[in-house]
Amino acid sequence: MKKDNAKKWQLRADGKTYTWRNTIERMGVIRNGIPYESLEVISKRLNRPTKTVLSIVGIPQTTYNLKKSKHALMDNRDSELAVMITELLDFGIDVFNHEEEKFQRWLKKPNISLGQDSPETLLDTITGIQEVQYCLNRLEYGNLA
Repeated sequence: MKKDNAKKWQLRADGKTYTWRNTIERMGVIRNGIPYESLEVISKRLNRPTKTVLSIVGIPQTTYNLKKSKHALMDNRDSELAVMITELLDFGIDVFNHEEEKFQRWLKKPNISLGQDSPETLLDTITGIQEVQYCLNRLEYGNLA
């Protein structure tokens, strides 16, 4: 029997676990939508208030409160941002050898390769998330980031 070594991502929210191993599975999770509660999970992982994550994703607090109380699912755009941020956080923690505090500091610090922006300020767009990912890739392989 062949051992499955593929990377597996998980996001637990609203009593459910959302799992994907590849882009096709990721698209399925995004298209089905993930709960608004997942933003609280992300805020804990970023070590930032939920209000900050709502600002990143562009969801008003009142909308979030209403949708969360109804156990509603986010639309494709917001689900995709949440999924990509989750993947980025997993990757960043791996790059920093599971030293979460160091990774948290790196996320908040202005970075020359990101135009002096801090990585966490770029998480509001897919392009920004990709740039932070590229920066982490460079770090992983010993390049300045």
